[in-house]
Amino acid sequence: MTAPVFVVEHFHAGDGGRYVLDGPEGRHAVSVKRLRPGEDVILTDGAGRWADCTVLGTEGKDRLIVLLDSIAEEPAPEPRLTVVQALPKGDRGEVAVETMTEVGVDAIVPWAAARCITQWKGERVARGLAKWRNTAREAGKQSRRVRFPEVAGLMSGKQVAELLATADFTAVLHESGEAALAAAELPAEGHIVIVVGPEGGVSPEELALFDAAGARAYRLGPTVLRTSTAGTAAAALLLGRTGRWSF
Repeated sequence: MTAPVFVVEHFHAGDGGRYVLDGPEGRHAVSVKRLRPGEDVILTDGAGRWADCTVLGTEGKDRLIVLLDSIAEEPAPEPRLTVVQALPKGDRGEVAVETMTEVGVDAIVPWAAARCITQWKGERVARGLAKWRNTAREAGKQSRRVRFPEVAGLMSGKQVAELLATADFTAVLHESGEAALAAAELPAEGHIVIVVGPEGGVSPEELALFDAAGARAYRLGPTVLRTSTAGTAAAALLLGRTGRWSF
């Protein structure tokens, strides 16, 4: 089993490479994980920089003392994969973020689609983004990632269209698509953007807007998936086809 991952802001070690992991992460390592001397851990800033470490000991209930064995930088993967996720109802948004993080999505864009049942207005925008970003962080740790997905600010349909216009490959998951995503020609590098609609589907006006930006409608499979699972299924398909899962 791979070593557990903990998030830090910096890697400034003391004498002899000694580092103290404290705060909530230290408390989790000491009181929940109950790590012991000699065990391996990974520290990361969540942006690709990480360190292999060995546990030296503990201090109290919230301080883990480790030895930084090595520090490395994981390069950004190619091609970059972004999923534009329409706001699902209830807690399905966090489910979508969690599973997309686990499979390896690089960025997630919350989208206020016309037919969304859930609407983020006023203070709900900040609360919603905080939940999604915290979910991405925790899922990144659980899945042993050292480069966590970025969760962008809430976008309108027009803003999503502007994003699509800059990508190297774009697809709107929709049952009206005549082409199968599994057969699409994908770039070896650059930026891939996938759009997942809400429970009520992508509206005709949004389809036209995205088509004008160069985003074609694609079928994901023979069945219609929930909005909270379609992005994860599409990401797994594309990550396998681009070779990012070939190791």
